[in-house]
Amino acid sequence: MKLSIRALATTVAILWGGAVLLVGLANLIWPSYGGAFLEVVASIYPGYHASGTIGSVIVGTLYAIIDGAVGGLIFAWLYNFVACCCKPPVATT
Repeated sequence: MKLSIRALATTVAILWGGAVLLVGLANLIWPSYGGAFLEVVASIYPGYHASGTIGSVIVGTLYAIIDGAVGGLIFAWLYNFVACCCKPPVATT
């Protein structure tokens, strides 16, 4: 069974981007919410700061969407590569 590279990349991009967006928006409403998570995200994505502004939430979400798409693409490609190469030999009668 092969994974759809485009589908997995899109799914992971939506999930990771949505997670960063929701935590960022919650941090705008409740400033103490998700502070540690956003600091970790800020340490990974250059140019993103967990400053609690709508601009930083948008930048972090865009980074997360791109990061999720690339991660999902690599995972699906690697899975398909390993699944193809590790098939058991077909028995002939």
